[in-house]
Order: sequence, then C-alpha cells, then structure tokens
Amino acid sequence: MRIVFAGTPEPAVPSLRAIAASGHKIVGVVTRTDAPLGRKRVLTPSPVARAADELGLPIIKADRLDADATASIGALRPDLGVIVAYGGLVREPLLSLPAHGWINLHFSLLPRWRGAAPVQHALIAGDRVTGAAVFQLVPALDAGDVFAQLRYDVPRGATAGEVLAALAERGATLVSEVVDAIADGTARAVPQSGEATVAPKLTIVDGQLDLGASADAALDRFRGTTPEPGAHVLVGGQRLKILAAHRGPDTRLAPGEFALEGRDVLLGTGEGTILLKTVQPAGKGAMAAADWWRGLRGDSPRAEIGRTS
Repeated sequence: MRIVFAGTPEPAVPSLRAIAASGHKIVGVVTRTDAPLGRKRVLTPSPVARAADELGLPIIKADRLDADATASIGALRPDLGVIVAYGGLVREPLLSLPAHGWINLHFSLLPRWRGAAPVQHALIAGDRVTGAAVFQLVPALDAGDVFAQLRYDVPRGATAGEVLAALAERGATLVSEVVDAIADGTARAVPQSGEATVAPKLTIVDGQLDLGASADAALDRFRGTTPEPGAHVLVGGQRLKILAAHRGPDTRLAPGEFALEGRDVLLGTGEGTILLKTVQPAGKGAMAAADWWRGLRGDSPRAEIGRTS
C-alpha cells in the first residue's frame, strides 16, 4: 500500500521505522514545523522529521492539517493514513481521502483515557495496567473501532516517560501488523466497549503535588508528570521541581514539612512521606536533594500543601 504517516515526537519514531521496514511504501511523512528548543531557542526539526530524513522519505511540515496540507497529502494518492502522536486533528475531507481512511496508534486501552495525554493520566490515576490500541480514526475523539490492543503491566515506580517509551516500541509492532492485515484484507475492527474516560493535555500546574493527599497518591502524580510537564511542589512561592523520588518511611511529618534523615530529604504528606532524591530549584540545575537542603543554611522551608489548579 501507499501510506502517509503523520507523527511528531519521539514515541512516534518506532512506528515510522517499523512501517518503513515493511513491504509498504511510505509516500509522505507529515510532521509539525520546526520548534525553538533550548535556551538559545534554536529551530529544531521534530524527532519524526529527523527520522524521515534519515530514511530518505518526503516530508510535509504542517502545524495544522488544513486545506493546504490536505492538498499536499492528496497529491500523494495514499491508500492508508497512519497517525501516531501527530499533535493535530484529522478532519474531513482529509479523513476520507485515503482509500482505507486513517488508523491511529493510541497509548491506552480504549475507551479508557481518550485524549492527548493517556499515559500521564493513567499513572496519575494509579492504573497498574495500561496498553496501546490501533483504531480506525473517526470524527469523534479516539472513538473509532479497534483493530488490535496490547496490555502492559506498569513497572513499579515507572514514570510516564518510561512507560511511553516502552509502549512506543511495542505499539510499533502492533500498528505494523494492522497495516499488513488491512493490506491483505484480513483486518477486523470491533466497537469500543466500557466506560470512556478523557485524558486532556497537561499543563505545568498539573505537575504540582497535593501534599494533603497520601504519599502514594502524590507519587502517582509525580510519576504521571515526569518528565513532562514536570512534577513539583511550591516552596516560598517558587517551584521546586522533583526529578527523582520514591516512597519514604512512615516518619511523622506534617504535610508540606521537610526533614533531613541521614543523606535523604523527606517530605511529609497527608499519610506517609516522600523520599526526595533529585530536585531542581527555580533558576538552578538538577542537584541531590540533600545538597539543596544544605544550601538552605539553616532555613526551615515548608511546601504548600494543596494544589493550586
């Protein structure tokens, strides 16, 4: 088949490479335009753009799948569109342009966690099992019939970044198998069943830990917002970003209270403590939590207890 692939971030790259290695022809790769990155705000191609360039594939850069993008894609005469974390919606007439429409690799067990941030919301909610699904794209958000799914047991302590990387690799095989099945006419999709939940895009405020909740709930949010948008607590009105942490001992600390125990910094919650390993104060680089504590020179800070969002 002639395939148009749409994707932008690193988790989409394994699927692009898997399809490129198959017997199908990728006639175009759609990705978002170069974005300014780093302190110098250097315009940088997306991970998918870099991978497509390495593979020698034609690239269409577009931030929206508008009339111009639709015309460019239509000129490629695709049989199938494959989308993985592109970052934009596919609407008519583009949705029906390929002979077989579009399929989407989504990183959840649909219909749970429809939306832009399924892995993050799954971890925040404390889900211990998640997965990936390949489904037929329809106008409604992530609501199409499902061709194939895989289940994934979330490793203890795994962050959203780590889970997403694992699902990206496993999902690449899944989407490639569905593409083959569509090509040979054996693909069958079934309607989604069960309660639908939504996973909207996260913002910086979503990374603030609720220290009035239990340590386990706070750590679920830490894992779900690491590395993006970044887990943090507010200390003196400034964000203290938490880069590495795990469950601490059941030492009696008030919610928001810090304490140094040996070489570890503990943070109190509504039930139990969080052991901070690596933090990043506002305007500074990453450092061991104990070094941050020693740099306070005897001050006794407290973190804000409730979330501001």
